[in-house]
Amino acid sequence: MRTDVLIKEGERVDDLHRKGYVIIQDPKRFCFGVDAVILSGFARVKKGEKVLDLGTGTGILPILLEGRTLGSHFTGLEIQPESVEMARRSVALNELEEKVDIVEGDIKETAAIFGGSEFDVVTSNPPYMNEGGGLQNPSGPKAIARHEVLCTLEDVVKGAAKVLRPGGRFYMVHRPHRLTDIICTLRQYGLEPKRLRFVHSFVDKAPSMVLVEAGRGGKPMVKVEPPLVIYKAPGEYTDEIYDIYYREGQA
Repeated sequence: MRTDVLIKEGERVDDLHRKGYVIIQDPKRFCFGVDAVILSGFARVKKGEKVLDLGTGTGILPILLEGRTLGSHFTGLEIQPESVEMARRSVALNELEEKVDIVEGDIKETAAIFGGSEFDVVTSNPPYMNEGGGLQNPSGPKAIARHEVLCTLEDVVKGAAKVLRPGGRFYMVHRPHRLTDIICTLRQYGLEPKRLRFVHSFVDKAPSMVLVEAGRGGKPMVKVEPPLVIYKAPGEYTDEIYDIYYREGQA
């Protein structure tokens, strides 16, 4: 790990528990949550594949996926300049400049930025909320991360469909109440849902997230996997969540 990378006032460096990697975060902006971690465990990246993360924030998914898969290269696209700059410093801190790129740009311009059919895998942890009511600061980084202020579900799916190679795979974490929108939008842009997995905070609670895999040009058939439960007791992760956080890699 490099020691000459600037850590600004108010920022912290968090351990990612994988290959010694760390990430720079600013609690006043937006810190990654368990949704990013479980998406990195759900996404399947094969040896030599190229990966794009749409709305990468501070670069958490490209760094996690580089640490746990055998993909050849990882790119993150992010519209907020401050997040781009922070993500690039995290990449440098982990000495991953040859494996991970952070690109500043708009998800609506994904195809124009990268060209068509360029990636084997696209991931996204997009804004979940499509209602604008109650936003005190619509331009703030937390609002942009959580609400469809700068991009919509359709923007994300459309961008993924354009840059995925035939047979490529799209992975996303979202909210169950948007499932109808998700399925319809995926099919609208030629991405066929292949795997669904609901995520529950506790075994007796309704799901709070859904993990989705869709294939470009896939045949109609979806597999609903067993639920993923985060906690077995308050503050105590289940064995599977612990494994996702701490296992070193995957085949």
